[in-house]
Amino acid sequence: MNTAAASIAANILKSRRQARLRRGVVYAVLFALVVWSVDVTIVEDTDWARMGSVESVLETAGRFIAIDFSLFPDLIGPAIETFMIACIGTLLGVVICIPAAWFGASNITPFKPVTYPIARLLMTLSRSIHEIVWALFFVAAVGLGAMAGVLAIAVRSIGFIAKMSAEAIEDIEPGPVEAIKATGANPVQVLFYAILPQVLPQILGVIIFEWEINIRRSAVLGLVGAGGLGLVFFRQMNTFNYAGVTSVILAILAIILIGEVVSHYVRKSTI
Repeated sequence: MNTAAASIAANILKSRRQARLRRGVVYAVLFALVVWSVDVTIVEDTDWARMGSVESVLETAGRFIAIDFSLFPDLIGPAIETFMIACIGTLLGVVICIPAAWFGASNITPFKPVTYPIARLLMTLSRSIHEIVWALFFVAAVGLGAMAGVLAIAVRSIGFIAKMSAEAIEDIEPGPVEAIKATGANPVQVLFYAILPQVLPQILGVIIFEWEINIRRSAVLGLVGAGGLGLVFFRQMNTFNYAGVTSVILAILAIILIGEVVSHYVRKSTI
């Protein structure tokens, strides 16, 4: 009996040593891959000669410490435009998300073999393409200005809002739905009285969160001609007005903080 117990204990210890060895090999390989990736993508790809010494790097960075206070009056209009691009773009995205979330929820989609994969494809397409790329597309389609930014924000928002809304709908309790259907309600009535009350808090939270992100997005869309503070930032960089660049960054930070405060109170009052 003692011999059998000793044999079992020895086998357990041996298997544990082998498991530790395997984990050690895996960790060593992962570490080697990380080191190799850093070397290829950062060390070898960086123009160290152009970067210069630490002193020159600090000197270049020091140019951005100054603030161009004379530029602040000219930032009010672009800041408001940036904020409105985020608001209108998010609102338009929410409207577009209604059919996308409806078709993308497997438990309520009208014709699952067709509408479900189409909706999921649109969600994936929206999330896969960066908002800057969407902005470039809409700038080419509708021209320079805030309209391109609004459309880029709206299309970019579809992927996140529709996906989270569809998944919330798929997780609803079936009881209220069956009860409403038993009364003879049509699909629209089922949606409004059985499904929407269950998912509305989650959907509102997702929309507020996406709007908060869209404020950040809209602040840089002007870099490709979609209006707002990003366009001012691009002009200041082109004229090498480093103090002006810092001023624009502070303005972007200000509207982001405003968005944080507004979203906090809206979330507390509605969710």
